[in-house]
Amino acid sequence: MMNVDDVAELSIVSVKHIESYLLELRFNNRHIQRVDFSSFIFSNRHPDYEQYKNEDMFLNYKLIDGNLNWDDYRMIFTVEDLYRGKI
Repeated sequence: MMNVDDVAELSIVSVKHIESYLLELRFNNRHIQRVDFSSFIFSNRHPDYEQYKNEDMFLNYKLIDGNLNWDDYRMIFTVEDLYRGKI
């Protein structure tokens, strides 16, 4: 398996919804990582993230410039963390 340092400009090339808050991310080095966002969303009490407890709102993400983000960068994670599945 390639590691995060093997690509100079790591980016996400596609996203697939698996179930609930689980997304499968495909990276530009062909690495595939499943990331479950549920623990982050439901344990975080910050008001900016409350809306994402609604699954429809969570699924309203966009892939912009190789990164996954929600509502014009209201919720975003580093590509490297997503690559490792650690958020």
